[in-house]
Amino acid sequence: MSGWNQLDTGAFESMIAETVTIKGYNGDTINAYFARPTGPGPYAGVVLVHHMPGWDEFYRETARRYAQHGYLTLCPDLYHRFGHGSPDDVTATSRAAGGPSDDQVVGDLSATKDYLRSLPNCNGKIGIMGTCSGGRYSFLTACRTPDFDAVVDCWGGAVVMTPEQLNAQRPVAPIDYTKDLKAPLLGLFGNDDQGPSPDQVNQHEEELKKHGKNYDFHRYDGAGHAFIYYHAPAYRQQQAMDAWGKIFTFFEKNLQS
Repeated sequence: MSGWNQLDTGAFESMIAETVTIKGYNGDTINAYFARPTGPGPYAGVVLVHHMPGWDEFYRETARRYAQHGYLTLCPDLYHRFGHGSPDDVTATSRAAGGPSDDQVVGDLSATKDYLRSLPNCNGKIGIMGTCSGGRYSFLTACRTPDFDAVVDCWGGAVVMTPEQLNAQRPVAPIDYTKDLKAPLLGLFGNDDQGPSPDQVNQHEEELKKHGKNYDFHRYDGAGHAFIYYHAPAYRQQQAMDAWGKIFTFFEKNLQS
């Protein structure tokens, strides 16, 4: 299955979706939501990076969407160490503590990638995708972990950072790692967004050009932050579905060929 709604109505379809545990940063055991087709494959893998609102229902649905399209999809709980409860409550606890450190997130996501690549029905190719802070983490992790095969950054804020925004948890702006990016990058942004703003997206693009990186940025008029979230006022149907089409095409090209 490739693009949106291109399924074969006569084909048998089956998936498993469940919570599993993996070893993350510093050897810590964390929860992850694992959705995958049940066939022998081989299948490409997707590390799915949840947004700042947390390890929530939207991201479980997104994991199942990728599984339906033929990907082994693993979404780790980056807030696991802050305790458990409703996504809103855990996110509030995370924010009060300053959130996870960049080193911890990169460690968790790199471990997620290694878990997927070790599976016998994985084809060895792994992509990473996230929205909002998850887009930032996807880009950051791909720069600091060189063996990803494709990266999707959906409106990742704080890729460009001022010196005043740096701290012990986030000591280096992701844009400063651009030179280390090895994987092709797809970036999707709303022109009405302010985090990242169009100017920040321009800065990001200039840095990618400067270092000769393989990237493709798409900017949507009439869309702001979070425009694919069908459950939120920010949702923009036309732009969201166009973005999903671009994501599936990009992953098919870089992970399934």
